[in-house]
Amino acid sequence: MSELKPYCHEVKYYECDRMGVTHHSNYIRFMEEARIDWMDQLGYGFERMEAEGIVSPVMAIECNYKRTTTFKDVIEISIKVASMSELKISFSYTMKVGGKIVCTASSTHCFLEAGRPVVLADRFPELHTAILSSVQSN
Repeated sequence: MSELKPYCHEVKYYECDRMGVTHHSNYIRFMEEARIDWMDQLGYGFERMEAEGIVSPVMAIECNYKRTTTFKDVIEISIKVASMSELKISFSYTMKVGGKIVCTASSTHCFLEAGRPVVLADRFPELHTAILSSVQSN
């Protein structure tokens, strides 16, 4: 598999607070946008995953803000699989503007089918293989 491209998000005016700085809560949404793009690049988008009955809710999330961003900044978000077990996956994110790190973050998710934990490799081997191939290309 070829290397996955970073996701880019241009900060919108409504994402900024009264001081003109991107509100901290938006970075969580940017992470979700990056995960959706990452899945699309794997060839196993969220629509397909959910159509096949699997969801991947957030179990934990952490953001470490390094620099502020403002309206019209383009945030380049690199996402990598930090760890993966039978039931959970953790991602690390590096967000940059103009080559400078503005935020580092992580999120952990589980896999559920009909509200119950599912072993991805057993129930959805194609998705499991796609994720593993992305880890090997990192």
